[in-house]
Amino acid sequence: MDPVDTTGLAEPFLRTQLESLGLAVEYVRAEGDTLYRRGDDGGELPVLDLVGGFGATILGHHHPEVTALAKELLAAQVPVHAQFSLHPYAEAVARRLNDILHRETGDPGPYRAVFANSGAEAVEAAVKHAELDRGSKAAALRARIDESVARARRAVRDGARLSETARRLAEGGDFEALAAAVGDANRARAEEPPVLLALTGGFHGKLVGSVQLTHNPVVREPFRALATPCRFVPAGDPEALAAVIAEERRTLLGLSVSDLGVSSGTDSGGTDPSVSGGVVDVVEHRLPRLCALVLEPVQGEGGVRPLTAGYLREVQRICAEADCPIVVDEVQSGMGRTGTFLAGSAVGLRGDYYVLAKSLGGGLAKAAVMLVHHSRHRPEFELLHSSTYAKDAFSTLIAARTLDLLEADGGALYRRAAERGERILTRLAGVRDDFKDVVVDVRGRGLMIGLELRDQADSSSPVLRELSRADVLGYAAAGYLLHAHALRVFPTASATTTLRIEPSVRITDAQIDQAETGLRALCELLRAQDGERLLSR
Repeated sequence: MDPVDTTGLAEPFLRTQLESLGLAVEYVRAEGDTLYRRGDDGGELPVLDLVGGFGATILGHHHPEVTALAKELLAAQVPVHAQFSLHPYAEAVARRLNDILHRETGDPGPYRAVFANSGAEAVEAAVKHAELDRGSKAAALRARIDESVARARRAVRDGARLSETARRLAEGGDFEALAAAVGDANRARAEEPPVLLALTGGFHGKLVGSVQLTHNPVVREPFRALATPCRFVPAGDPEALAAVIAEERRTLLGLSVSDLGVSSGTDSGGTDPSVSGGVVDVVEHRLPRLCALVLEPVQGEGGVRPLTAGYLREVQRICAEADCPIVVDEVQSGMGRTGTFLAGSAVGLRGDYYVLAKSLGGGLAKAAVMLVHHSRHRPEFELLHSSTYAKDAFSTLIAARTLDLLEADGGALYRRAAERGERILTRLAGVRDDFKDVVVDVRGRGLMIGLELRDQADSSSPVLRELSRADVLGYAAAGYLLHAHALRVFPTASATTTLRIEPSVRITDAQIDQAETGLRALCELLRAQDGERLLSR
């Protein structure tokens, strides 16, 4: 038996991958939009961080006020573990979030808040709550149907007769045969699994439940057997969404009793007016089967692709007609990153659920929240779902201070995010225009931007061909930019030729210049088909 390699125990395979791509560096300090990595001589080397914690540092690394508050809270020994007690600071955050949502969406709510530690956990809380709501409605419908069968049974005993439709369903039998047929049909339909919907290109986490909503098959397929699978519909195509919802429509059967022999509508020949006991007929009730549609207003890991207002308007209409709740995943796009607190509010999107995380913790704490509209809220969920570290004083008070900073001066930071983002987009559009043979597109909103590189699978460079075919060209580009230009970028997870650019609102003009210079150098290298230099360190 070969000896076990114990030289690396903390995700050693990932370390090997980082080393091969030039990304195996240690960061020892962070401030603003700068990370400091350890150099070969042990000293600090500044790196411009354009990854921003995958959207977690809208305020930058170690914002002075957030860091100062964290020190105060630790010095004051605020409790981290005080579960099943009052948390007034969580109530304050929930109220502040409701005020912001009301201002941006026009919906007075209120939205009830359930706290979590991460975006993926908050997504799962939203889906769990939506399923509790759906299941409760389905159970209530079945109870009403049982009552209708009992009423019909009493009516038959009093002289009511079966309609032609009811007799066909009973296959010529009596009322009890009809009741059994209704029960059999309903059990089969009600036992079908709920339907989860998400968009192609979407990313909603990697936990057992949330990974089912993530479109990228590389991370989803190995775990598809562990939870209810999701149906993916093409982003930007409302007709496809309507078609899927129509396909998944199911009904349950119930019974109705008409008075004075007047049928409820399925007897083509009418009924005998002399039958005073009425007519028992079969009716259909829509089964609540759609758990939720989960979407990102700006698809982050799908290549930084904003959804359009027109498309989202149709999505809302279709989902409202089908009573399918919408879970708006603002984990990466929210908290002011796109120039408004919610990316969805800028395009008229209203959600039944909202999920916030990442920057909610001020770049320091692990904080997330799921917000559910009161019209769908199930109070019992608060006892059915819990999280050990959620809603603690430390993370929640940090979240409250983060909201204060974002909302200060009439939302000045939102305006700055929009202005800084527009400046970066303008500069990168110039890069695209000068390197159309290398850059496919530049897109985004606010400080959530993607630069899409052309595929190099047919490159004249064997190195570039291999990197592209292995789907790691974007990571190799990130390694080059790190070592040659002190820039930290990463590709988006599900569209690895798109480089994400998500700095904080504190990014300066000089840093934007540095980013443009490095990206232009990368484009020059790709234009020259110089794969060897891309991998040089």
